[in-house]
Amino acid sequence: MGNKQIKQHLETAQKTGILKISLQRLQDFPPQLKSYPNVLKTLDLSQNRFERIPEEIGRLTLIKHLNMSGNQIIELPQVLGELIKLEVMLMNDNMIAKIPDALANCSNLKTVNLSHNQIGEFPIMLCGLKHLDILDLSRNKITSVPNEIATLHVTELNLNQNQISNLSEGVAACPKLKTLRLEENCLQVTAFTPRILKDSKISILAVDGNLFNSKQFSDLDGYETYMERYTAVKKKMF
Repeated sequence: MGNKQIKQHLETAQKTGILKISLQRLQDFPPQLKSYPNVLKTLDLSQNRFERIPEEIGRLTLIKHLNMSGNQIIELPQVLGELIKLEVMLMNDNMIAKIPDALANCSNLKTVNLSHNQIGEFPIMLCGLKHLDILDLSRNKITSVPNEIATLHVTELNLNQNQISNLSEGVAACPKLKTLRLEENCLQVTAFTPRILKDSKISILAVDGNLFNSKQFSDLDGYETYMERYTAVKKKMF
């Protein structure tokens, strides 16, 4: 995409609040964004070749929807915490290893997709965000789900294809969690305690591809209670 086309996109975005420049092999942010008026509500720079997000993005405080998926980003800057209106953050398919603590300031976040990155630790700064509904951390390198998960407010958490061998019983205390995906991890059947199966609100628990078989899972204390919730949800769907 030439400078002329980018200029046209930027001019249009001043009127619409939507800037989409994807699939253009861009390696650097358009320099015009550094002095761009604060009007953007949607910024889509997906499927490019960015390795970093510049500090100037912190000026764009009206952004609600940020899509930087499919790039080569290694680290997210602390300045993202200044995007306090942010509702949707799509950073999947990058090379991100670390999540900034400042994301805890983004209290309006509803959907966060960080799948297919290099994240090694569960991002506890997202716990406590009251509006966060869907969190996708699949295909990363997370090894443990910590006690802080008890304050995670999502209804759906995807942790498929990580390296998780430790699951905190705090997951049973999640106030809204209905769907928990833990397929293809390193969990023993004993990770699923009676408290998780009996006392949580989880009604869809995906656990295939761990270090146990389906019979071992169905023999667990609390499995029948979990299945009652599962069946109730399936009945509502049909």
